Amino acid sequence: MFVHDSKAPAIDAPVATPPFADAVRIPGYRGVWFALGFQFEYGDKYSGGLGTYTANHQPMAVYAPAAHKTFFTYGGTPSADKRELVIMVSYYDHARGVVPRPVALYLDPAVDDPHDNASLQIDRAGHIWVFKSGRGRVRPGLVFRSSRPYDLGAFERVAAQEFTYPQIWRGAGDDEFFLLFTKYRQGTTRGPARQLYWKTSHDGRDWSDDGELAAFGGHYQTSGRWADPESGAVKYATFFNYHPESDVDRRTNLYYAQTTDGGKTWTTAAGEPLELPLVRPDNAALLLDLQAEGKFMYTCDMNFDARGHPILLFVASRAGEPGPKGDPREWTVLHWTGENWKRRVVAVSDHNYDMGSLYVGADEWRIIGPTGRGAKKWGTGGEIESWTSRDEGVTWTRERTLTEKSEFNHSYVRRPLNAHPDFAAFWADGAADALSPSRLYFANADGSRVWRLPYDMEAEFATPEEVTPPAR
Repeated sequence: MFVHDSKAPAIDAPVATPPFADAVRIPGYRGVWFALGFQFEYGDKYSGGLGTYTANHQPMAVYAPAAHKTFFTYGGTPSADKRELVIMVSYYDHARGVVPRPVALYLDPAVDDPHDNASLQIDRAGHIWVFKSGRGRVRPGLVFRSSRPYDLGAFERVAAQEFTYPQIWRGAGDDEFFLLFTKYRQGTTRGPARQLYWKTSHDGRDWSDDGELAAFGGHYQTSGRWADPESGAVKYATFFNYHPESDVDRRTNLYYAQTTDGGKTWTTAAGEPLELPLVRPDNAALLLDLQAEGKFMYTCDMNFDARGHPILLFVASRAGEPGPKGDPREWTVLHWTGENWKRRVVAVSDHNYDMGSLYVGADEWRIIGPTGRGAKKWGTGGEIESWTSRDEGVTWTRERTLTEKSEFNHSYVRRPLNAHPDFAAFWADGAADALSPSRLYFANADGSRVWRLPYDMEAEFATPEEVTPPAR
């Protein structure tokens, strides 16, 4: 089913379930290119291949053991010379080592903005759910469900709701889903306030009332889910920043909140209750007063150690615009040990929107992201590198380079949920200063092998091209 909307459905309007329809396949993996349009001395605030943007869409890929496939979504485009956003869905078949032609799920020809990218989740029965982000109350968030388990041949649209930056997690108990998201509310003359909410659903169709989490100035969040391997108890957690006077170019501070009862109560990492909604910058969820340090904070990823203690990955900068004024952009890990928070700088890069992911194993932590100097200095992204720690984030070593001498910058490295070691990192490239083609890539768990998805496909299936740099 390919939904081609010239007029998006109204938010909260009843959504008639359309008949199941055959999916429209696109002959290749073509990522969307985008520029925000805010120009500074050293270029656009951010621009490039943003098919796997943003850090606030989670997850964008999920490994399904029952099908032995990694399903993923990304922002695509009909061709390199067009700036139309198409919500794409596909999978990597681990058994055969191939990808099919991707499914074009949704297109609004008036939209080229990857803020409308989607998140993806798989329910207990194996149906693929795609949550396309809305944009405030201008465009609604849309929910799609595959008609058959582990199959992309047909979808139905089941809901149109108000949500931006969907972060969709598997539910606990009778709930199928737990959704963290953003709503745009009245802010200041500097812009609307991005406020944080959550809600739950037992079937993906009927949802609880929206719960309000944070509403002071504005926020961007990145969240995670952890399930106790022994008891099965589920924790949802989020960390977020603060926009003084609703100015997104002044995003600062770092806050953390978690719930272990499906959103009924929220606490700090230490278990201290939080009174919601949070309505003041100085509140019990505050971990780092970065405003006092003169720094901004850009969320990347969240993971958990074996005890379920959260680990936060973010980039700290000294300016909201690109260029040397913000250097050094510090890739920072903040880890709750069970007693206190430990803060470590891993690496530095040259752009606020250099985004990567955090992987946590029994004996090793790993970060994969664009920390290397790319084709365009002070442009979004760079060369992808892998950093490892074997002492729970205290010290870090750059282990290897996953891309080198690239034509374009690479960015927004995403970690699939339940990642299979053969498809553990997923990202896109693109020129940081002009409209260009954007290709999609994936790498294995230790970054020793990298593949590029086919930009053009003549057959129904294709084998990704290995583009691992030569060993040194």
